[in-house]
Amino acid sequence: MPEPVLAAIDCGTNSTRLLVSRGAGADKVPLARVNTITRLGRGVDATGRLDAAAIERTVDVLRDYRGILDELGAERLRVTATSAARDAANRDEFFDAAEVVLGSRPELISGTEEAELSFLGATAELDPADGPFLVVDIGGGSTEFIVGTDRVEGARSVDIGCVRFLEQYVEHDPPLPEELHACISVTQQWLDDIARELPAVREAKTFVGLAGTVTTMAAVELGLHEWDRDAIHHFRFTRPAIEEVFRTLVTEPLEDRKHNPGLEDARADVIVAGACIFVGIVRGLDVDTCLVSESDILDGLVASLAGPGGV
Repeated sequence: MPEPVLAAIDCGTNSTRLLVSRGAGADKVPLARVNTITRLGRGVDATGRLDAAAIERTVDVLRDYRGILDELGAERLRVTATSAARDAANRDEFFDAAEVVLGSRPELISGTEEAELSFLGATAELDPADGPFLVVDIGGGSTEFIVGTDRVEGARSVDIGCVRFLEQYVEHDPPLPEELHACISVTQQWLDDIARELPAVREAKTFVGLAGTVTTMAAVELGLHEWDRDAIHHFRFTRPAIEEVFRTLVTEPLEDRKHNPGLEDARADVIVAGACIFVGIVRGLDVDTCLVSESDILDGLVASLAGPGGV
């Protein structure tokens, strides 16, 4: 009997993403993986509400994703919303519109569940002998820190993210040194709290980095003119290389920054704050090498659908 076609959509603060695969786990066969920057969380930190234009942009993308789901014959679908929706008083406006076009209502998941799903997706292909792992998922509105080997042993989700920090701390182009310092120092203040509550973050054998900031900086380091998942997935990103890409991205004005191979125009503004968060974590935890992963919460969501049932 053939494996079922499973699908997951993650409606994040910065990006809306789709994964369709036949089967789940390390042996799944991906049929489609799509990432669209929709900036659903634009302005949420200041207003506490999702912007009407941001909702419309995201729903338009979900309508396109529905077409892909139908074309590929998706049998089960799980749709989640994360940091921006958690912070927004009017999230039901978005959920209602999304349900109309998808036929499935987004689930509002907690930071803890987001962390567990990210860990499940990121570690499915890794050798437990390389654990314990510290999985760090840098998002638009929140960042998850998860430790464990074959299961989650501890997790924290904190309100640091590339969209949130861009809106809070970065006003100039290129950013002023004090703006960069603010992003890095606030990140490291959070790290102090996390390390007190979750000492294992400093003891992990393998540091695994997820999501757009990390994968984009890896793509810039690799000089990719076109996105190449195979080149990025499990790329070993050394600390000197991370620091070099950081210096390049945060010192260039926006129009020059856009010309870096591997950096899409729609991410060229938020990458500054994201790079500050990434380098702040690497410095604060004294990381030598980051194992970059293209498997993340989407892969965890698909794995969660592998049992009986589904929608």
